[in-house]
Amino acid sequence: MAIDSSAWTHEADIVIVGAGTAGCVLASRLSEDPTLRVLLIEAGGSDAHPYVRMPVGFMKALMRPEMTWGYSSEPEPHLNGRVLPIPRGRLLGGSSSINGMFHIRGHRLDFDDWAAAGCTGWSYREVLPYFIHSESHALGDGPYHGGAGPLQVRPIDTRHLLAEPLKAAARAAGHRDNADYDGAQHDGFARGTVAIDSRGRRHSSSRAYLDPARGRPNLQVLTQVLSERVIVENGRAIGVQANRAGAPLRIRAQREVILAGGTYGSPQLLMLSGIGPPDHLREMGIEVQHDLHGVGENLIEHPRMPLQFTARQPVTFLNQLRLDRAALSALRWALFGSGPFATQICSGTVLLKSDPARDREDIQLLCNPVRLDARMWFPGITRAQPHSFYITVCQLYAKSRGRVRLRSAQATDAPQILLNLFSHPDDRRQMRAAIRAARQLYRLAPMDALAGEETLPGGALQSDEQLDAAIRELGGITHHPVGTCAMGTGPQSVVDAQLRVRGVSCLRVADASVMPGIVGGNTNAATLMIAEKAADLVRGRAAPPPADLPP
Repeated sequence: MAIDSSAWTHEADIVIVGAGTAGCVLASRLSEDPTLRVLLIEAGGSDAHPYVRMPVGFMKALMRPEMTWGYSSEPEPHLNGRVLPIPRGRLLGGSSSINGMFHIRGHRLDFDDWAAAGCTGWSYREVLPYFIHSESHALGDGPYHGGAGPLQVRPIDTRHLLAEPLKAAARAAGHRDNADYDGAQHDGFARGTVAIDSRGRRHSSSRAYLDPARGRPNLQVLTQVLSERVIVENGRAIGVQANRAGAPLRIRAQREVILAGGTYGSPQLLMLSGIGPPDHLREMGIEVQHDLHGVGENLIEHPRMPLQFTARQPVTFLNQLRLDRAALSALRWALFGSGPFATQICSGTVLLKSDPARDREDIQLLCNPVRLDARMWFPGITRAQPHSFYITVCQLYAKSRGRVRLRSAQATDAPQILLNLFSHPDDRRQMRAAIRAARQLYRLAPMDALAGEETLPGGALQSDEQLDAAIRELGGITHHPVGTCAMGTGPQSVVDAQLRVRGVSCLRVADASVMPGIVGGNTNAATLMIAEKAADLVRGRAAPPPADLPP
């Protein structure tokens, strides 16, 4: 039955659900066309909090309930039944407003794999122009980077982060120095690049894309609005039912609805709309609009393990957290956008292979000159914690797969998220090799003179069985979920290569959930690329020519 036109509270040509990493890009790029009326819906609010703007505050932002969805996993069967916190951004910019700001695209073969699996137009040469288009990179214009895009990307300022001894140890371990892991070579030691602007502020998709577009008369942004379902009529998406502070909203989309709610939000909204696995929808009491079994399947994450070593000398970033020094650093950041609080606290990252036979690097080490639970201190008031080095050991290509399901038919209820980490035995073997590679790095000169006893998971744990037990006790995630509305041609694919939801017209998904496989790096950069390409697809614009690069 058609809906009475008087029932619509808002109307636009394009309605975008979710003002996260992808949604802000879509709103900006689509509203560049003055003939398109674009409406962007966000469940959260402002991104103006100092913990969001100040790079060193991201660990605080991750845990702020007013900025996140408060998700957690189901008890993980291969992690001793532990329930893992899953912080995802619920504010303008989404998770790009609370993440660690690392900017790594992934390996070129990742995108070639997408194309080989039937995702026409998504090979590395074809998506590279969109990566370039998104960036204002410190390296400037070149074959791999752009110097005039919206997102500012720059190297971490590692002058006071003990980067040099780490680089020397990496070189001793056989890793090359790599000034640009998004260039010709992916592997080796790098300082790392981050989305931080020239004023020392986080450069989220909200700041980079949405803010410059907010004055356009054809763009409307609604915050504090929870989307409840896509309204489907005769197999066509015609709008969105939503709620703001108890007041129902019906938002009409004359041309398209685009879901950009992320890897958990987009499949949840599809299922709430009756699009998904039919048995599950009926179990939830939802009328089936379209049978699409792949919705919520293929959940992929980057598993991680923590390593921590005591410091032989009091030389870590903990010194900068003495209360008086921290106050001065915060003031310096606020006034001048400089100093130790204006960058990521990372000495460097190493991309390596767990097995020389692999065709690409499958391990990422994120090396931090400070303990993860570091806190402020002051002599005579609060005792300083012991100085420590902390390493996140990240597994880039796990074989385990999880899924997302509804908890109820109510949009206010968080979805059920089963990560299913380490369910595949190959993942445990790979993580053991990664732990051993990280240990080796910190036992080589000159890092061996700085790093002392291994306290996590513990230097006495050496056998495969002991490390497997440590993985079950300490394993976690790096907050890089993808894949639950996977693009492809197979029976489990949810969207086609134009990101159109199969079986429902005028409905697309454009966010990290469409990745058919995970990329070998932090996923935010690839999500920006997906949204850039999606904007061209929606506007019917021809894709740029594939990049002309050597094989």
